[in-house]
Amino acid sequence: MKKKITLILILAILLIVAANSMYTVRENEYACRVQFSKIVDVTDQAGLHFKVPFIDSIKYFTKATQLYDIPPSEVLTSDKQNMTVDCYILWSISDPKLFYQTLGSTGVAEDRLDNITYNELKTVMGTLAQADIINMEDGAKRNEIYDGIATDVSTQAQNYGITVEDVKIKQFDLPDSNLNAVYSRMISERNQMAEKYTADGNYEASIIRNDVDKQVNIIISNAQAEAAKLEAEGEAEYMRLLAEAYDSQDKKAFYEFTLALDALKQSLTGDEKTVILDANSELAKILMGN
Repeated sequence: MKKKITLILILAILLIVAANSMYTVRENEYACRVQFSKIVDVTDQAGLHFKVPFIDSIKYFTKATQLYDIPPSEVLTSDKQNMTVDCYILWSISDPKLFYQTLGSTGVAEDRLDNITYNELKTVMGTLAQADIINMEDGAKRNEIYDGIATDVSTQAQNYGITVEDVKIKQFDLPDSNLNAVYSRMISERNQMAEKYTADGNYEASIIRNDVDKQVNIIISNAQAEAAKLEAEGEAEYMRLLAEAYDSQDKKAFYEFTLALDALKQSLTGDEKTVILDANSELAKILMGN
């Protein structure tokens, strides 16, 4: 009976030792084998691995990209204006051994990234005026600033076994004390732009109106000149016809007769077709041939 109990105890101990001699690693993680607080081995190969039981402990760190949303913080611009910056960081562990030796945990890493990023933001924003940050210019210039911040933060983070993949600024906020001043400045700038556009439009409109007036005057002048020419030609033709009509006594008499008929025709406008002429009237003399 004692032998059976002893055998069971030995098997139990062996099972416990065997269980503490193995550990598994997933595809998306690093495993650090720690012996007396010192890393003796690091692996990222998925599968079953062995360790010294009861002596070695395993620290796991993810390979995945992690997002850390940094709490909003205030920075001072070069023109001594306070601004609140809200941003986040995309980061991952690139050297798990260095990460464990310098930081040890994700919480400590995020605190360190918070400090590094805030210091970098404070340094960069301290070289920029508020108007350089809040404006209507091409956003590519601001993207260059943000890329520079991400690069500098990543360079410092490498000392802790961390790769910073990106630093994104979600928004810049203004303290309440600055809002009215900034809004007034922005309104003033928009009014100046509107006045400039209006002035430019009025100038272009005046050029167009002057050109149209010039063209109208030219057309009217040409038309008047052409009318005067046609009128002169008509007068000349009239005088020529008149001269031909009066170049002999017979033509003169016939011309006067046709004019008298036209005058008489113009007078016969009503229903009454009877005309009474005085014998001494010029029209009667012409019609009667006197």
